[in-house]
Formats: sequence, structure tokens, C-alpha cells
Amino acid sequence: MPTIVSGTVPANEFALDHSLDTLPDLRFEIERIVSTGDKAVMPLLWIRGASREEVEETLEADPTVDNVTLLGDFDDEWLFQMEWVGHVDLIVQMLTNSEATILDAVGHKDRWKLRVLYPRRSLFSKTHDFCDEHGLNFDVKAIRELDGEPAGRYGLTTEQYDVLSTAAEMGYFEVPRSVTLQELAEEFDVSHQAVSERLRRATNALVHDTLFVGLNDREFE
Repeated sequence: MPTIVSGTVPANEFALDHSLDTLPDLRFEIERIVSTGDKAVMPLLWIRGASREEVEETLEADPTVDNVTLLGDFDDEWLFQMEWVGHVDLIVQMLTNSEATILDAVGHKDRWKLRVLYPRRSLFSKTHDFCDEHGLNFDVKAIRELDGEPAGRYGLTTEQYDVLSTAAEMGYFEVPRSVTLQELAEEFDVSHQAVSERLRRATNALVHDTLFVGLNDREFE
């Protein structure tokens, strides 16, 4: 069964620890990452938290990266492509030996927060064993199996998924609305207040599991 594993890895065991140590406010967010072999990986990533000049100077001095290319300048954040040539063993293991997909990877302060999709839970065991054998610290925070229900893909409970999807289908989020909150409550045979609370909790869960992954500084304390 497909499984999503969330956890953290110390930057000095993963990537760009020199840059994160040099510029403490720096934040990396992976857009895409692919393996180029057993010696390097090539990520496409967003960088924010410092000036462009500081970022470029720090990356140039970082011994764990090579072939750094600026792809986009968006005032206060930049899209870079580069090769990681240091601390890539864990990434390569995930991408190749464990057939995993790195859904999200955010680097800030002294660690990286990862959300990784494994085709089967048994394949995560390979990563776990690899970390034990090589003295790596992958601190697992959550393991979520995707049991076929769409809710699990987005960090929602089944109840939260149902209320959001039904609200959308009935036109609750349209302008103007095609259905009132009271009518939506009647659809679920609950009170006006209960369906309102479900909608708020579902929306909050969806936003944090998609838009705000890794953006909460408390997760890096």
C-alpha cells in the first residue's frame, strides 16, 4: 500500500548545510529532485531569506553543490538548479533503491523537513535500515498509509474530505454561492455550527498539508 512518511534530517547529513549555517534565515524548498547517478542529484529549488547576492556567494562557497544555475528571479525568492555532490547517499537510496518520490523537502536552520511517498510501506523499511547502517538520523514524525480513500492524499480525514468535496460540488465556494451553509448542514444532517467547524478544520488541514508544508518555523525549533 502506498505510504507517505514525514520526518526531519539534520542538514549536515542531507544537503546545503554550509549555506544554511552561513545564512541562518535562508530557506530552501524543493520544486523537483532527480538522481543523476550514485554521486550526485540534481534538484530544482526555491530559495528565500537573503539577498540574491548573498545567496549566490554562499552557494558558490558551498562544497556540497556544483553547476549552480539561476533560472528565475522573483524579487524576494529565486529558482535555482544545481547538483548536490555531498551528503547525497540518503537521497539516492530513497529515489533508487526504495523507489520513493520526494513530495516536499524544505531546508531551514539546521535541518530538512521531508515528505516522501513510498509505493509500499516495506520499501520505507529499506530506507530505515539504510539509515541505521550508515548512522544517519531520519527522525520520522508521521507515517500515513494511502488506503485508497482520496482523503489520505491531502492530509484530510474522511469526514473532512467529504465536507469539502460536497461543499464544492454544491457550489458553496462559488461567487455567488449556490448553496447556503444551512443547506449544506442539512445535507450532512448536522447543525449549522457543526458543518461550519468541519469546513474550517478541513480547509486548515488542506492548506497546511499543501501550501504551507515546511513553512512553519516551529517545526524547525
